[in-house]
Amino acid sequence: MGNESVELHNDLRTAVREICAGFPDSYWRQVDAERGYPEAFVKVLTDAGFLAALIPEEFGGSGLGVLEASIILEEINRSGGNAGACHAQMYIMGTVLRHGSDEQKARYLPKVASGELRLQAFAVTEPTSGTDTTRLQTSAVRDGDKYVVNGQKLWISRAEHSDLMLLIARTTRLDRIEKKTDGLSVFLVDLRSAVGNGITIRPLRTMMNHATTEVFFDNLEVPAENLIGEEGRGFRYLIDSLNAERILIAAECVGDGRWFVQRSCAYAKERVVFNRPIGQNQGIQFPLARAHVNVESADLMRMKAAELFDAGRPCGAEANMAKLLAADASWEAANMAIQTHGGFGFAEDYDIERKFRETRLYQVAPISTNLILSYVGEHVLGLPRSF
Repeated sequence: MGNESVELHNDLRTAVREICAGFPDSYWRQVDAERGYPEAFVKVLTDAGFLAALIPEEFGGSGLGVLEASIILEEINRSGGNAGACHAQMYIMGTVLRHGSDEQKARYLPKVASGELRLQAFAVTEPTSGTDTTRLQTSAVRDGDKYVVNGQKLWISRAEHSDLMLLIARTTRLDRIEKKTDGLSVFLVDLRSAVGNGITIRPLRTMMNHATTEVFFDNLEVPAENLIGEEGRGFRYLIDSLNAERILIAAECVGDGRWFVQRSCAYAKERVVFNRPIGQNQGIQFPLARAHVNVESADLMRMKAAELFDAGRPCGAEANMAKLLAADASWEAANMAIQTHGGFGFAEDYDIERKFRETRLYQVAPISTNLILSYVGEHVLGLPRSF
C-alpha cells in the first residue's frame, strides 16, 4: 500500500472520528432506548459525503473503493455508533453501478450522492426461503410497460427510512426454469409512491435496534424502466453485491471488536478489587489479549479481501472468510467485555450491553457462519456439496 493510500486512509479515519465525536454514547443510548432511527447522524454523514464513497465522481460521489468504504464503517462502530443504520447504501451501489443503465445511473445516483434520495433498503429474504435465495416466491409479472409484484419480504432493514428499495423478485416461475439461479430479476422501487399503493411495511421489534421490517407486496406496479439489467439475471447481479457486503460487515465487526477491547482495557486499569486493578490479573489479561489478537487478525483478512475486490480480482473466499473471522472476533470480544465489566457490563449506562446485542447479529446476518463454512468447504476445499 503506497504512501498516498496510507495518507488517504488516515485522513478518512480522522474525518469520520470527528463526526462521530459529535454523537457520543448518550446519543446512541437514547436512540436505542427509543427504538429510533439516528436521523441526525445519518444526515451529517450524508452531508459530509461519506455515504457516497462508492459513487463515481461523475455522479457526485467520491469514487473511492470498497477498502475506503470499509474504513468509514469501521470507524463508526469503533466510536461506539452503529453503521447498520446506513451501511446498505454502500453495497447496494454495486448492483446499480455495474448493471444499471446509463439513464438509471444518471437519474438516481446524483440524488443519492447529494442525500436528496436514500437508497437504504435491500429486499431479498422471504419467510419461507430464508437464505436460499433461489427459492424466492415473490413474483413480478410483466404487464405492458410495467411489472406487477406480489409477495412478502422479511428482515428488510431501513425500509421505513429509505426512498428507494432494491427488490429481487421472480419473473419466471420455478417450474419453468432450467437452472435454479435463473428467473430472478432486480428492480429499483420508489417507496415514496409505493407505500400505501401496493406496499405495506410493518416494523419488527428485535433484540437489537436495526430498523427491521416485513414488507408486503399486493399488486404493486413497478415501471418496466426500473428493471436493473436483463430480466432473469438478477441472481448473478445479487452475487456481485454480496462480496462487497461481506467485506463491509467484516469492517463493522472489526470496529466493534476494537471498541470492546479498548473499553475493557480502560476499565480493567481503573477497576480496583482486592486492592489491585483487575487488569493485573491474568484471568483478565489473557482474554483481553486473545480478543485483541483475533480482531487484528480478522482485520488483515478484511484488508486483503477489499484490496482484491477493488482490483477487480476474484475475492469470494476472502470476503466470506473475512466476515466469518471478524464476526467471531467481535463476538468473542463482546463476551470478554461483559466478563471484564462484571455487573456493570449489563448496565445501560456503560453501553456494553447495547454493543453486545448489536454485534451478535453478525453471527447470523447477512449470512450465518455455518453457511460461510459450507461455502469454504465446497468452493475452497473442494468437498462434496452438502445441500
